[in-house]
Amino acid sequence: MTLRERLDTMREASKARIPPEARAVMERSVADLRSSGIMTRIAAVGQKAPDFALPNAAGRTVSLAELRARGPVVLSFYRGRW
Repeated sequence: MTLRERLDTMREASKARIPPEARAVMERSVADLRSSGIMTRIAAVGQKAPDFALPNAAGRTVSLAELRARGPVVLSFYRGRW
């Protein structure tokens, strides 16, 4: 099964778990974002990220350039509740 097929399967399964009212809000929000033009400003697959520096879990500032110097880097963004 390809990644696209797996994602489509997960998307379909979520429709059964998410109440219709909540799903409507989510779909409307996604449509609003798409119509805002934001899709033209997002990074493309394979595009290099600009350098940045952030504190790590220990509070030490780490830059993307520093990590790249040691080898390939995978960036992962988590959307969560704080």
